Amino acid sequence: MITADTAFRMPPAPRTIEETGLSSDLILQIVTKALHFAGESVGTALADRLGVPFQVIEPALELLKRERHCEIVGGAMVGSSSFKYRLTDAGRVRAALFLEDNHYVGALPVPIDQYQAYMGLLKESGVVSRAGVRSAFSHLVLNDRTLDQLGPALAAWHSLFVYGPPGNGKTVISQAIRNLLHGDVAIPHAISVEGHIIRVYDPVNHEAVGGPETATTGLERAEPVDGRWVRCRRPLVTVGGELTLSALELGYSPLTGFYAAPLQMIANGGVLVIDDFGRQQAASPRDLLNRWIVPLESRVDYLTLQTGQKFHIPFKVFAVFATNLKPGDLVDEAFLRRIQYKVLAESPTLPEFVQIFENYCREREIAHEPGVAEELARDLNRRGLKLRGCHPRDLIEHALALGRYLDKPPVITFDLLAEASASYFVEDRDLATV
Repeated sequence: MITADTAFRMPPAPRTIEETGLSSDLILQIVTKALHFAGESVGTALADRLGVPFQVIEPALELLKRERHCEIVGGAMVGSSSFKYRLTDAGRVRAALFLEDNHYVGALPVPIDQYQAYMGLLKESGVVSRAGVRSAFSHLVLNDRTLDQLGPALAAWHSLFVYGPPGNGKTVISQAIRNLLHGDVAIPHAISVEGHIIRVYDPVNHEAVGGPETATTGLERAEPVDGRWVRCRRPLVTVGGELTLSALELGYSPLTGFYAAPLQMIANGGVLVIDDFGRQQAASPRDLLNRWIVPLESRVDYLTLQTGQKFHIPFKVFAVFATNLKPGDLVDEAFLRRIQYKVLAESPTLPEFVQIFENYCREREIAHEPGVAEELARDLNRRGLKLRGCHPRDLIEHALALGRYLDKPPVITFDLLAEASASYFVEDRDLATV
């Protein structure tokens, strides 16, 4: 049984078919398909692949043996878990029939009610303090006003709108929010809804972490963990102009016969960053926000299967909308009100620009002439160019590349930065001679 706890714990391993919450028929199908692709397998190895103890899949193997769809071809003969199993010709025919329904082979899915229970009890974040916010964003150069705007939004665990000129770190600010999320989260390999399978764990967006092999802590008796779940860091999912409305719905594949989870389900328990908001070619800002209105307010999202059946999942996602467009040009006031917290990513002041420059040089272990950052900032101001947070990093990298080309020592000088900025910026006056 899944219970709430302040410390992270993996769900305990099911000991019976009933505790998995799955039907015997679904387990039989996956066991048969797994054996079909494996060729032959020892019982314990097969159970490990399906993420459950052997006693959960043993009834399916016994049924296959009785119906002469499976045979024992070896093993230690000290128990059925050490036997080596293989499908017969009739068993392979049966597996082919199961594969016509869907091609899912892997850890047994978690039933939707168990997923709902787990996510419903998951704490969204720990206590957000002013000191904690400053620590989480310590690798960035942000003024106190910006940090104090971020803090309340994170404490409320509500949606956030980050806007401002390009190059001032909206994306890295959004992604740094994960530093404030305490603890790990358990992500199911897949979930089952009335026999339909939805793959959830995504190795591209989920970062699996090592953890204790037991489901309890402290002085309690240790129990094996449920291998149908993966212990992961809190997710951080970032999407940009490629985002489509279909990515926010279940993705059904007729070829495989099962579903892929939508982005917000993959990000559940973590942060979802919609970068370059307003520049999505396949969906308007209004359409995207219409899709988000219900989950942002109710903290529940509704998904629909191919059969038309709807089901809900807890919406434990911190949604961040980042844009360099004017918010008023994207959506009207009513839509902006739905996103209760807004943060302006301001252009850096001269001291902040210098600090960003020196921080990057220190991080890259690059030497530079004294006062070169101030001289660069003054030069950009003389040319009528606004200071941006990305300029130090970009111009330093350009200067290093130029220095290597000219066979000069790896020291940042103003001359190198001036040459780098000449090829970095496009100025209107340059076009007058074209």
